[in-house]
Amino acid sequence: MNDRAPLWAMSACEFARAFADGLSPRAVIEATLSHIAATNPRLNAIVTLDASGALAAADASARRWHDGKPASALDGVPVTVKDNILVAGLRATWGSKLYRDFVPDEDELPVRRLREAGAIILGKTNVPEFTVHGYTDNALFGTTGNPWDPALTPGGSSGGAVAAVATGMCAFALCTDGGGSIRRPAAHTGLVGFKPSRDTVVRGKGFPAILGEFEVIGPIARGVEDVLAAMEVIAAPAWPRLMAAPLPPRPRIAYAPTFGGAPVDPFIRDVIERTIAEARALGLDVETLSPFTLADPLEAVWPVISQTGVAWLLEQHPAWQGQVSPAIAEMEAAGRRLSARDYLNALDQVAALRRSFDALFAQYDFLITPCAAAMPWPAAESHPPVIDGQPVGPRGHAVFTAIVNALGLPAMSLPCVIPDGALPVGLQVIAGRDHDGPLARFAREYEGRLFVHRWPNSP
Repeated sequence: MNDRAPLWAMSACEFARAFADGLSPRAVIEATLSHIAATNPRLNAIVTLDASGALAAADASARRWHDGKPASALDGVPVTVKDNILVAGLRATWGSKLYRDFVPDEDELPVRRLREAGAIILGKTNVPEFTVHGYTDNALFGTTGNPWDPALTPGGSSGGAVAAVATGMCAFALCTDGGGSIRRPAAHTGLVGFKPSRDTVVRGKGFPAILGEFEVIGPIARGVEDVLAAMEVIAAPAWPRLMAAPLPPRPRIAYAPTFGGAPVDPFIRDVIERTIAEARALGLDVETLSPFTLADPLEAVWPVISQTGVAWLLEQHPAWQGQVSPAIAEMEAAGRRLSARDYLNALDQVAALRRSFDALFAQYDFLITPCAAAMPWPAAESHPPVIDGQPVGPRGHAVFTAIVNALGLPAMSLPCVIPDGALPVGLQVIAGRDHDGPLARFAREYEGRLFVHRWPNSP
């Protein structure tokens, strides 16, 4: 960030320092709203904008900073909220016609904590219907494009969020991750995305939990420090306890180039391999695990959880036929055919997976994988049908992320160093349950050496 960079390009932590030095939060929000007006039409990232509410909140923040009584380090910082998280007074559609007119009257708990911390909520970001797909498109708002190439997808389900953060339409975004929905979009757009351990961020009242305990709330930002600043607010009071755990002086790191022989795009493979080589050159102890088959049973678990969740949700809407996409209708039909025995068998598989990964993390501090198996594909298509010459199904691009959700583990997507002109690639670092603190410290220590944010276009 240089002195001539526009206000909207500042990070959350930079804003805090600038506000303390006299920068007006209203000037920041006015600049950000102008930038949104110029940028959002080509990406379709923010689908509900609350300009008047943001300006009023900025004026209140300015008064607190003037009086020397900011609510927190995030006071006056512009943020967005994913459209499956409830914000009082703002439409929450979950990307579906079934909720097109739903306006909640209270904030979901992490939103309330951000508001109490003085963060300025600009609006809601686009999602795929019911946030169960890996791209971002719906019948209400249309398709969201990737800031690096709007013809390509930013991924999903936090596609609108990453498009907003990557282009400076907000400092960070509040999102959900049920199977990789924070980490893969962050990887596709060169951002930092954090999925905390289960129960770290308490949600409160929200949309029905169709993915059960798989889905959690976490932040996406352009840098690690902003992610940690957001966690200090949304994960209180658990966060100080988790951050008290130290990073081992020589962490033991396992690296899985792929899961069960799943195909990985050659460019992703090469970038990750270069990053691992650089990590070893820095003195990190990284052991390659190949073949890596511990996560293989999850392939049969994920469809059971997601399809039964969709079927259960639509039972609550008797007139849903004709109101949802064909893909959602197919998931409903598949979920309706599944039995309680199928669901309990899936949970039993998860329990067995937990034992296997507990043994893994007794031996290693971190597991590193690619974050996504595919580079961004055409924005209106649900998934790439082929990866590295091999046909794949709808979750072929997403093989590395859902295991983290099933087991309640923390994981972070970090942007790798890439050649000029290349699309971003993200590396995923996974830690054991409730080892969020050491993971955060690792990311912070090696940001700038192994992991580097770049703007899609120079601000």
